[in-house]
Amino acid sequence: MGKVITISNHKGGVGKTTSTVNIGAALNQQKKRILLIDLDPQANLSQSLGVIEPEKTIYGSIRGAYPLTPVEIVKGLDVVPSTLDLSGAEIELSGEAGREYILKELIDPLRDKYDYILIDSPPSLGLLTLNAFTASDEVILPLQAQFLAMQGLSKLLEVIEKIQKRLNKNLKIGGVFITQFDGRKVLNRNVFETINEHFNGAVFNTKIRDNIALAEAPAVGQDIFRYNPKSNGAEDYMALSKEILNKK
Repeated sequence: MGKVITISNHKGGVGKTTSTVNIGAALNQQKKRILLIDLDPQANLSQSLGVIEPEKTIYGSIRGAYPLTPVEIVKGLDVVPSTLDLSGAEIELSGEAGREYILKELIDPLRDKYDYILIDSPPSLGLLTLNAFTASDEVILPLQAQFLAMQGLSKLLEVIEKIQKRLNKNLKIGGVFITQFDGRKVLNRNVFETINEHFNGAVFNTKIRDNIALAEAPAVGQDIFRYNPKSNGAEDYMALSKEILNKK
């Protein structure tokens, strides 16, 4: 049965979508069957993989029109795309009984088909993110190597704790990793040490370095391994994916 992991941070610009795409692609490079779910109405993950104006989206599935309908990107790497329509889902579903479990019920039939299902959650703590946490085995948190990285994180951890108590007792924090890291900057190194102390061993050793190729790849609808497999970005996400695999 596949493991479901949400990549989450309600602070924008931390590389959440980039990380979801490239962790998934790195795991796929290691012969794992991967499903990416774009749960963000901005649909950046879908666009990053060249999926534009898909016929069936996560929105239609959440509304009950059809089951999750993955699109194949490469062999063993599929995506359930998103759409701007998803932005209205929270209001539309507010009166639904058991609304926090909708995504879990959609994912469960697909668990045996994939080794890992990665959810790119929206940069908010609304109903969509609650659905992602309720459906997941783990939450992995990307954090920037900046002074304000910890600001607001306590609210996210508080929400995860409530989900653990009320909706998903098996949910765990799978780890924290640092993005946009520059080892030449003392500030970046200091922030990494602070985060490491705060999370007490839950921080992955791999740091995702600042790398222009990571910003360029989505413009051509590719993950980093198809765009520039020799880049620092590809090296870092491969190393991070191996750490995730070894955590089993």
